[in-house]
Amino acid sequence: MKGRAMGSFHTAYWHSTPGGFTKKDRAGGRYRWYLPTFLADDTLPMSSEATSSASRAGKLIASLFNLGSRAASTEGIARLLLRAEAVSSSHIEGLTIGTRRILRAELYEDEPPNLRFDRSAVEVIGNIHAMEAAIEEAERDEAMAVDTFKRIHRALCKGTRIEQVGGTIRTEQNWVGGSGFNPLSAAYVPPAPEHVEALLDDLAQFCNRDDVDPVVKAAMAHYQFESIHPFPDGNGRTGRALIHTILRRDLPECDYVPPISLVLATYRSEYIRHLTAMRTDDPSLETDARNEWIAFFSGCCERAAGEMTELAAEMEQLRQGWAERLGSVRSGSALELMLFEVQGSPVFSISSMARLTGRSFPAVNGAVSALLDAGIAKETSKGKRNRVFEVPEVIGYFNLLERRLASRAGSIKVSKPARRVPFRDEARYESRRNSDAPEG
Repeated sequence: MKGRAMGSFHTAYWHSTPGGFTKKDRAGGRYRWYLPTFLADDTLPMSSEATSSASRAGKLIASLFNLGSRAASTEGIARLLLRAEAVSSSHIEGLTIGTRRILRAELYEDEPPNLRFDRSAVEVIGNIHAMEAAIEEAERDEAMAVDTFKRIHRALCKGTRIEQVGGTIRTEQNWVGGSGFNPLSAAYVPPAPEHVEALLDDLAQFCNRDDVDPVVKAAMAHYQFESIHPFPDGNGRTGRALIHTILRRDLPECDYVPPISLVLATYRSEYIRHLTAMRTDDPSLETDARNEWIAFFSGCCERAAGEMTELAAEMEQLRQGWAERLGSVRSGSALELMLFEVQGSPVFSISSMARLTGRSFPAVNGAVSALLDAGIAKETSKGKRNRVFEVPEVIGYFNLLERRLASRAGSIKVSKPARRVPFRDEARYESRRNSDAPEG
C-alpha cells in the first residue's frame, strides 16, 4: 500500500489579457487550483451508512436484470433508459430539448432526407452517443485506461460544435463558473494541465480495482473525473457516462443502468454541494464529505432504479393493451416485433423499423398500417415519400418519467418540479397507470 497523496490547493498567477468586456474580465492576479486525492491506492475509509447505502443501491440496480422478461424487449427498454439518461445529463449542463425533437434528431442521423436538421438537439444526441460508448467500454474485455475516457469523450463530441476537441486532453488551465476570461472568481479551478495525464492514469487504475463496491466506485470515479476536468469541454456529461461504464462492468448481471442523472438533475444544488465539499486539504473533512457523497449518490441510484421498475411494468401493460386493440397478432410477425421496438424508438420510419425488426419493407409497411388503423401510431410527415411516424403514448410515458423524477416527492401533484420538464397533463396518466394505456 503506497502513501496516500492527499488533495491540496495550489496558488498560481493569471496574467492580465486584453479582450475582456470589463476591467474585471481583463484583470490579472492570484488564484487557487485544486489537485484531488489520488485514488488508485486509497483505502477509502467509509462509514457504516455509506457502506450499507451503496450495498442496497447495487442490489436494486442488479435486480433490474429481471425486467427483460416482463417489460418491453431488452433492446427497447435499454434504448429508452439510455435516452432518458442522456437527456437528464444534458439538463444538468443547461441543455433542455423536448422529447420529440430529440427523437426526430436521432432518426435524422440515419435518414437525413426524412427530417430537418436540428443543431440544438444534436448536442443532446452527442450525449446519447457518449452513453453508448460508455456501454461499449463496459463490454470490452480489457482493463480501463486513459484511452477509455478519450473514446467516451470523442463519442460525445462527434457531430457537435465541439467535435474538434473530442478525445483531446486539455493543455491549458480551465475553470468552472465566474468570468469566461480568467479564473480569478471561478467557483472551482481544476488541476493545472501538467497533472492531468497522471491523474487520469490513476483514475483508470482505480476503476480497475476489484476490492471496491461497484456503486462506491462509480460515485468516486465520477467525482474524480469531474475534479480533474480533463477536457476543454463536455466534462460533466462524460463523467456521468462513466457511471454507466463502471456499473455495467462491475455488476455483470446489470443489463440496465437506471437514469441516475434524472435524479441528480432534480437535486442539482445538493449534487454540486457534495462534489465541492470533497475538494479539501483536510483529511478528516474529506472523509466525512466522501461518506456523505456516497450515501447521497446511492440514494439517487435507489430512486432511479425504483422508478425504472415501475416504468418497465407500465411499458408491459401498454404493450398488452395494444395487442388487445389490434386483436389477433401472429407470433413472430413484423407487427408483434414492432410492439416491442416502438417502445424504444417511438419516432420511426419504415426503413428504420425494418432495420430494428429484421423484417422486409412490405412486412413492416403492413404492420405500420395496422398500428395506424388501431390509433397506436400516427403519421407526422406529409406526402408519400420519406414518411415518419410516432407513437404518442410512449412519448407520453417518457415525459411522465422525467416529470416524476423532477419532483422530489415523485409526483408534481405533490411537489413542484425542481427543474424544467416537458409539459404533460400528468393526471391523465396517473389515473390510468393501473388500467389501460394512457391517451396520446
